Amino acid sequence: MIPDSAPPPIPGQGQGPGRDPGVSTAYAVSPDSGEHWTAEGAWRVADGIFRIPLPLPMDGLRAINVYAIETGDGLTLVDGGWSIPVARELLDRCLREVGYGFGDIRRFLVTHVHRDHYTMARVLGTELGADVSLGLDELPAIDLLHSVGQLSANPFVAVLVSAGARDVADQWVRMDGDDLPDPAMWAHPDTWLSGDQELEVGTRVIDAVHTPGHTPGHFVFADRAAGLLFAGDHVLPTITPSIGFTVPPTDQPLGDFMASLTKVRGLPDLTILPAHGPVAPSSHTRVDELLVHHERRLAESLHLLAGGPRTSYDVAQGLGWTRHETPFEKLDVFSQGMASMETKAHLELLVARGRATREEHPDGVVFAAGPQPPVREMNDNA
Repeated sequence: MIPDSAPPPIPGQGQGPGRDPGVSTAYAVSPDSGEHWTAEGAWRVADGIFRIPLPLPMDGLRAINVYAIETGDGLTLVDGGWSIPVARELLDRCLREVGYGFGDIRRFLVTHVHRDHYTMARVLGTELGADVSLGLDELPAIDLLHSVGQLSANPFVAVLVSAGARDVADQWVRMDGDDLPDPAMWAHPDTWLSGDQELEVGTRVIDAVHTPGHTPGHFVFADRAAGLLFAGDHVLPTITPSIGFTVPPTDQPLGDFMASLTKVRGLPDLTILPAHGPVAPSSHTRVDELLVHHERRLAESLHLLAGGPRTSYDVAQGLGWTRHETPFEKLDVFSQGMASMETKAHLELLVARGRATREEHPDGVVFAAGPQPPVREMNDNA
């Protein structure tokens, strides 16, 4: 999914132009509503759980699903939405449709730090005295947001230059707005989640499972008894989450993501309650699809390195993007930057697997194909 053409404020939205053969999000109907997954309402997805799609401005994804869980003494919300007036008004209206209001919110479980998940949770949490929980490994991103006024450059510039996309970085700088992050939206959470743990949510026992990759501190929340996975952006039914679009950057975002997918595959097969897209029936099926997708992407990237050393930006230009196999040169400049960063994540994993090498240069990291794995010899009697 390609987002809007202007780079978002740090730390961004998080869905890039990566190719995924799943059903198009643009036409996806959710089984709980029988309508397009973005249709306004508080849709009952299970006993005591409502899905509330909230709008996203200037974003190709169009909406984020916030989930309201009845607890007996109020509500726990999984994710909060983007803190903009239209989303706040719609959340209030939808909660009232099912007999609740903001005053009933006791807790927010936020899957990760991106603004469409965290900012309204943080603002409402402060106003209402509701506890806001977030993964501890998101602390560097929040600290960066609090120091952005002292930065000499957009921190994504260094990431893009490392990917060999200096021209794209220059264009991002020209498009970058002067507005600084609102401290009220980015205050620290009340509770840091560290490591896998069980959480009591009313009478439910929910597993908080650390799933780094899309962001370092991403968590999913598994209600095994009800057969549900509050998947955030980790397991999306129709698109792949962006990988490598994080500041401060991490060493192996794709390796982390694929390991986290394998970790979730080890849970029971659960109904996916995603942040973006329709409710989907099988976490196992979708995880398998995502793993296959990235293995194919790794193979394509390695094949392009066979032609000689290249930067991530160079390799990205030889790949097709989105389900339509859009050529790189037809992407808008923001999506070109995200594509370059995601390609770098794939190339770094090839290096970690011993299939490629890397060398630092002033104009970006240059990757080259490494030695091929040995072919097992077979004797005449095999």
